[in-house]
Amino acid sequence: MNLSELKSLVHEGETERMEFKRSTGQRTSAAKTVCAMLNGLGGFVVFGVTHNGELVGQQVSAKTLEDISAELRKIEPPAFPDIETVHLKGDLAAIVLSIPGGRGPYTFDGRPYLRHGPTTILMPREEYNRRLLERLHATRRWENEPVPDGVTIDDLDAEEIQITLDNAIRLGRLEATDRRDIESILRGLELIHDDKLLNAAVALYGKANRLKPLYPQLEIRLARFRGRNRLADFTDNRQYWGHAFSLLRRAESFLMDHVPIAGRVVPGKMVREDQPWYPPRATREAIANAICHRDYTTPGGAVAVAMYDDHLEITNPGTFHFGITPEKLAQPHESKPWNPIIANVFYRAGIIERWGSGTLNILDWCRENGNPPPTWQEQAGSVYVTFWPAILPDKAEVAGEIGPKSVPSLSQVCPKSVPSDIFIPLLEIASNPVPIEILMKVAEQTNRTRFRKTILRPLLDAGLIEMTVPDKPRSSKQKYRLTEKARKFLLGIEGDGE
Repeated sequence: MNLSELKSLVHEGETERMEFKRSTGQRTSAAKTVCAMLNGLGGFVVFGVTHNGELVGQQVSAKTLEDISAELRKIEPPAFPDIETVHLKGDLAAIVLSIPGGRGPYTFDGRPYLRHGPTTILMPREEYNRRLLERLHATRRWENEPVPDGVTIDDLDAEEIQITLDNAIRLGRLEATDRRDIESILRGLELIHDDKLLNAAVALYGKANRLKPLYPQLEIRLARFRGRNRLADFTDNRQYWGHAFSLLRRAESFLMDHVPIAGRVVPGKMVREDQPWYPPRATREAIANAICHRDYTTPGGAVAVAMYDDHLEITNPGTFHFGITPEKLAQPHESKPWNPIIANVFYRAGIIERWGSGTLNILDWCRENGNPPPTWQEQAGSVYVTFWPAILPDKAEVAGEIGPKSVPSLSQVCPKSVPSDIFIPLLEIASNPVPIEILMKVAEQTNRTRFRKTILRPLLDAGLIEMTVPDKPRSSKQKYRLTEKARKFLLGIEGDGE
């Protein structure tokens, strides 16, 4: 790096990826920042620059550079940023540390650090543990650990294993083979390693009842609640133990028993069109994803399917990993399953698709069925995906638990000043609290004052959205969310006479 390049770099000021230190007397603080940048996107630490970006330099000797290296040796695992000296004037120079983004987590003197804007902070312990798990994930995780002593191939569902092979060959996801004995199939599915049966094989095919005390987490919990939350009574409550394929079938059967179906006679057709409240392909994909991505290390953990009067919730124990966020799930993203062996078998069997397309397919299937987009969130060590019912056709006949309903027309609900083509997208995005900037983006508006006057205020006055901080309308933390009235409209439930 030459002086011109250094001046250009310093001109940007301090950021998440840039830190200035007046001298190497601040090398301990600088090493913490190096650690933080290794745990992030990388960056530069420059000695000989004031906080306001003035290049002042310092005298640099062999001992100066050795002192910096000694400080950096306190970083674990070992990291080796590039160290350059850039001559300024006279006997003064600046020292530039170039730090690559690391996989981490890294610690300095036993403590992990993060960059928060231009500031270096201690990494929360929970975040450190999560990153440590991710770093070890490639080589050591629950699914690729050997089964306990005494567990054998005889404890697995041989018929299900043969079905997997047949489906995989039919779909072109495995080559046809003459070797159809169970052990050969398991080896082909990478469920035996170093002649040892893996936990993944039991999760996928474990059948023997004697396995239940060893693998209590191989469960699914299914419930139909009478109201809109878990405080309500059950109308149905089931719990099953078994392998992944059987649990998926149990969940599908449960939803077939309980998901209402709207029907209407279409003019010009002699048959009735049926529309389920929740598209079966989408809910099946969500349950399969929960089985593949869940955390199997918690003995009491289980995938859960809970159906309420106004929504469906699928939960799996675990958290988002590898930088995945709810926002990224709605966009093309790389597929990084937490249990890649289990996910690979589900893929070969035709249960799921690769390349991170599962959540995008769910969104497409919901859109085709008339459902609002589902939401994903992480809470209390679990991941939740929530489905909202399809907007029912006017005067639809609903089979099952929900009786006839009618839906107000768009013109009856949408304020006159709000363009009809953005009304539904605005309500859908506000299913979860969002700031005004998100609403403006959906409405393709750039003038905040005009947006407040012609769209936001009419929606508030109509009782369709509400503030999360109503006593402080101008709060920087202000967000907007659907009211019950708007949610009923989206869910196809008649309002309360408002």
